[in-house]
Amino acid sequence: MATAAPPMLDVHTPLSSFAILFSNSDDTLQIIYDKISKKAHTEFKGRRVKAGWVKYSWNDAVWNLDDDSDYTIFVWRQKSLAPGEPTPALHVRNPEEPLPPSTEYRNSAYYIFKSHPHQPRRSRSRSRTRGSIRSGKSSKTQDDPPDLRKAFERFHSENGVRTIMGTIGPVDNVRMLLRSGYRHVYISRKFALKHGFIPSDAAPGHYGYGGLVNIGTWPVTVGKTKTMHTVYLSEESHFDVVLGRSFTEKRQVKTDPVDPTDVRCMDTGEKIDCELVILKDGKGQIVTVT
Repeated sequence: MATAAPPMLDVHTPLSSFAILFSNSDDTLQIIYDKISKKAHTEFKGRRVKAGWVKYSWNDAVWNLDDDSDYTIFVWRQKSLAPGEPTPALHVRNPEEPLPPSTEYRNSAYYIFKSHPHQPRRSRSRSRTRGSIRSGKSSKTQDDPPDLRKAFERFHSENGVRTIMGTIGPVDNVRMLLRSGYRHVYISRKFALKHGFIPSDAAPGHYGYGGLVNIGTWPVTVGKTKTMHTVYLSEESHFDVVLGRSFTEKRQVKTDPVDPTDVRCMDTGEKIDCELVILKDGKGQIVTVT
């Protein structure tokens, strides 16, 4: 009778591939670093793997595995896999070492060297020629270039950004931006000062001007469910609160690509009221939230 294979993680480097045993209940990020570091015959030259070296593939994208927050999300993604789905592979490289040149061996499984489908060249449309009434000679006519600015604004006007209402700490009815491209939960400096998240005498040079600052763990309530999140101070001026991946992963937020206002928290099955917001400056120009 065949025995079940132990849980493993595939590891790819620019020069080699191997596997390590993995337990999403017992291992920690530092244990993962240690297991990779101890592998012989790698290009690490005896150096210990650390933050900045490890990434993993998930949903056709590559994600950092640098800290405990990243690792918590990584483990949650592991547990959310359906039976038979492949485990995300790790990609490891010392960023201080150069990549192997194209004239030497490259591991095609490493994410940078993976081949991509060939993209056919765009064929230039030929300019239509027509005879001149007076001379009979051919002359080229050129269509007017499209108004790219109007197309850009129309695109953003039709999409907007997703916002939901919720509570953070003691403050109710806060409009919050849903943004999976951000890692944590953030509040703006103005909002933090107004509601006492930071001291009222906070001066430049403190509480975030030198970089993002952790201001503690606060409850965030969306729908009927309250969850605890580490909150960071941000210089974002457009929204009081930004809900990043730590929120969307914990609440298992699911969005509909067809209906952008259809937002559900799959941890409870709640459908969350969502409103699309389009930001414009004083001149009426659309502001893009990155």
